[in-house]
Amino acid sequence: MATTAAENSPKRAKRDRTPTTLDSHIDRPSVVEPGDAPYDTTDPLERATSVSPDKAAAAAAGHGTVNAVIPLPEPDRLEEPAREARTETYDAIGPDGKKVTVTRNLETGESSRR
Repeated sequence: MATTAAENSPKRAKRDRTPTTLDSHIDRPSVVEPGDAPYDTTDPLERATSVSPDKAAAAAAGHGTVNAVIPLPEPDRLEEPAREARTETYDAIGPDGKKVTVTRNLETGESSRR
């Protein structure tokens, strides 16, 4: 039985990648992992702010570009206030023909009957 070209090709090893994140320095170019440029971060949850870079220090070090964004601190997590579950209660006819009371939790969709 003949083999296909895909079966004969060497398997690509998955490389361990370090995620690209924002840099805190503003006196040289940002550092990114190969293949991630021109992005300063590959973390969708990382927040950034632009700042005035130190162009003189970058020029003195021979850099043609300079990093002008830095990471913001993580926002404070707000605690979810304790509250009763939102429910709806209604009367219905059960499969046996008797009247039942159904309570349904609007948050989880869980239902119970009495």
